[in-house]
Amino acid sequence: MDHIVYLAFGSNMGDRLANLKMAVGNLAPQMSLKAKSQVYETPPWGYKNQPAFLNQVIKAETYLDAPALLKHLKRLEKALGREPGFENGPRLIDIDILFFDDEIVDTPALTIPHPRLHERAFVLVPLADIAPNFVHPILNKTVFELLADVDQSGIAIFE
Repeated sequence: MDHIVYLAFGSNMGDRLANLKMAVGNLAPQMSLKAKSQVYETPPWGYKNQPAFLNQVIKAETYLDAPALLKHLKRLEKALGREPGFENGPRLIDIDILFFDDEIVDTPALTIPHPRLHERAFVLVPLADIAPNFVHPILNKTVFELLADVDQSGIAIFE
């Protein structure tokens, strides 16, 4: 059975746009791209003393289950040059699973929907480009409704 997933991509080191394009371009064959948001430049979140990020969200179809998808994405991050760092710190590439169908997963290794997506304008702004009416399966609000509750200042279209 195929699954619809929404993934968030972020980069604030090196050639940020090339990093995003390389990550999205390397999803196949495990995933097929269905839609992608515009790329946004966003201020750092959490740890502020670092360069601005570029962020993008994509919708994809995959045959992988959620744990296998997480392993695939972590391998992809490493293959693209991601080094271990600290929470909310600078990174060459970051790929997060936002939604996996409308499933709720809560294990030590994986939480879906992403547990902080509703607090993060840098995720919600691009997600609203491609899925404004998607309903968060726990909060029972659309992405558009969640976006109305966050500060969007400092976020701008990059390309």
